[in-house]
Order: sequence, then C-alpha cells, then structure tokens
Amino acid sequence: MSTRKKTPVIIDTDPGVDDTVAILMALASPEIEILAFVVSFGNTDLEASYHNIFKIYQAVGREIEYDPSAAARFPNYTQAVKPIIVKGPEGPLSGEQHSAKYFHGRDGLGNAYEHHPDLDVPASVREADDNPHLQISRKPAYEVTLDLLRDRAPREIAYIVLGPMTNLALMMRADAECVQERVGRVVVMGGALDVPGNATPVAEFNWYADPYAVHELLTPSPDATHSGLPISRTLILPLDITTPHEIPFPAYTEHIDPTFAPDQPSKSEGKTPLRHFASAFLRRTREVMKSFGKDAMELHDITAVWAAAQNPPTETDAVMGLADGWNVYWRTFAIERTGEYTRGMCVVDRRDEAMAYTSGKNRAKLQEALIDADAKHGELESTASPAPVMADSTPEELPEGYEGVPVIARTPGPQALLKLLFARVWGVEI
Repeated sequence: MSTRKKTPVIIDTDPGVDDTVAILMALASPEIEILAFVVSFGNTDLEASYHNIFKIYQAVGREIEYDPSAAARFPNYTQAVKPIIVKGPEGPLSGEQHSAKYFHGRDGLGNAYEHHPDLDVPASVREADDNPHLQISRKPAYEVTLDLLRDRAPREIAYIVLGPMTNLALMMRADAECVQERVGRVVVMGGALDVPGNATPVAEFNWYADPYAVHELLTPSPDATHSGLPISRTLILPLDITTPHEIPFPAYTEHIDPTFAPDQPSKSEGKTPLRHFASAFLRRTREVMKSFGKDAMELHDITAVWAAAQNPPTETDAVMGLADGWNVYWRTFAIERTGEYTRGMCVVDRRDEAMAYTSGKNRAKLQEALIDADAKHGELESTASPAPVMADSTPEELPEGYEGVPVIARTPGPQALLKLLFARVWGVEI
C-alpha cells in the first residue's frame, strides 16, 4: 500500500445503485479519508438516498462480522474521526425536479426492500446520535461542507460530486471565496459531450437533474456574483469516459455470485453478507440494462471515486498533477437549462472556423454587432476563432492560456478498474 498521505474527501451523492458501489469503493480505498457524505435528491428522493448510506454501512459491518479479515479491505469503515452524514438539497436550484426511479427503483436500490426486509435499517438506528460509524448532522449541508473546508488546510480536500451539483452551488452562493481558495480538487461525474445522454437523448442524468447548478459552477454568466469553480482544480468525468467502464454481469456471476440471476431474488445462504447485498440490489439493474441490450452495469460514479483516489490535490494551480494513465482534454461548452427537449444538454460548438466567428457565440447576433459598429468583415478579415473541439493537456502542466473545462479523456482502462473494484470490495482477484 502506498505511503502517500490520505486525501480527505467529501462525497456528494444520491445513492443510487452505482453510487452505492462507488461508496463501497470509497470505503475500500486506502488513498482517501472520508470527511462527510452529503446526501442529495437525484436518483431517488432525499429520504431514500439518505437511508441507503446506512444500508451500505450495515452491509459492510455484517461482512466484517462474518469474516473479520474483511476489515482489512475496508480501511475507511472505522475511521479515527467518523464521517459526517448530512441531508443536502431536496431539489434543484430552479426548474422541475426529476428522478431516475425508473432505473434505480423507489428505494434507489432496485426496490430490493420488496424481497429483502433483512437489508433494511430501522429508523431508530438512522436517527440515533450515537451511531458507531457516522456523525449525524442536522445543519444545512452547505454549512457543514464550508466548515470542513475552513477547518482543514487550504487545498487539502477533494470534493467528489456523484449526483446533482446543487449543494456545491449553494456553497458558492454562501461563500465563493472559501470554495475557490480552499478546495483542493473538485471531481464531478456528469455531462455528455460527444455521446448520447442517458436521461434523455442528449443529457446525462446528474446535469439534467440540476442544469442551473452546472451553469453557475462551470459556465457562469459574465454578470454572475462569482466566477464559478476554480477550473484548474476541477476534473469532469462525462459519459464519454465513464460508459466504457463496466461490470459485465457474466463476470459478476463467475467471480462474485454464481447464483446471481435477474429472474429471482438473491438468497443469503451460501454467500457472504456483502455479496448478498450487492446481488439483491443489482438484480433489477441487470433486468433494466438487458432491456437496453446490454448485460453490464456502467461504472459512472465508481470511475469518479477512482479518479479522486488516484489524483490528489496539488499545491499549485500551474500543474494538473495527474497520475500515470490519466489525461484530460480542455473542452468548451454551454449547458442548456430550459429547453423543452434539451434540458441538461452540453452544447458544444461543432462549427468549423469559417462558420463559427467566435467560439460558442450566436453568429447572427455577432453579425449584427459588426454591422452596427460599421466593421468590415471581408474574405481576408475574418474574426473567427477555432471551434472548441479538443486541446490535449499533459499530466505535468496546463496548456498555455487554457480555456474551457478539464475533462478526463483517458484512464488506466476499464479492465484496470474492474480488477481493482473486484479485489477491494469483494476480495476477488481476476
């Protein structure tokens, strides 16, 4: 195990089946220390998502009771300082609230409660102030997370967003200077740039759930009250990079649970508690994914946790500080907030230089401005600049005069993540 100092992280999440696997991965990642879970609306409603954190901890606790050696796999299950758990936003900054219950179920875990009351956690446990593994806070979530940034050294904490970006936007509204000066890294799972969406044909779910927060944080208006996130310390993981990372269900059946099947509930007999828990909530996931023509679960949020664990904050904004195997492209886009069919869409300017005039701008309005200013725009006097396709950045330094947002373009690979996930969470080498 690396002797590198652990990265303290805040996990902003809406569990959710892939969030749940991501949190298991976080509990099993020795590179990080979990300071807090901010639980948000998103995949399901806030109360169900909050409930699921306790189910995850219960499952890991039962795994360790069943096999005490499993404690070594989960270094963050029992920390010297218990992570805070706090309820975050119940809905977006503006606009209608949407969920992904069609995929994650009403409980966020594939409606596992219908067949597995044994996996539930009583309200008395969820509401108790003396939880052995979690500090329960009843303060507003944005206040809790701002306090954590103030209490730790500047640029020490990584903030991982696995759901809507609403709480982070509320933090910026409350104290933008604190976030901009003190956060060390912001790792965001969200967006779809050059691939179809998963919530709609054009939008990834997290950004569809609150596009207003995305706009405020990544593409703020010139007249906004703050300048958005510190972009040089931000890493975006859109569907473009996360979708190829997956658990093929035949591999899960072969290596984790040979009895796993989409047509029957998991039975606890003959398997460890954590394998039973995972099979219970993955059953519906497999059923839904097979209806989409794919017998695998995509590891969107798990890839983001992996990125945060492998790429700790750096001491200076002059370098990205990415680990071997990781790389970024700088991308420019706008986020659609109000479209009837395109809410949450990343609007990328795909025009070539001759068509674009100025990257991402409205050509008609620019032409009007040129005429009003009596500006000449002949064949040899084009004011166009290249459309923002991709600008590659090395792990060592930022591109000179960089613009846009750093988007993860390369990881060590889907197979590397699958092997790491199976080993850390289930103790299986493949």
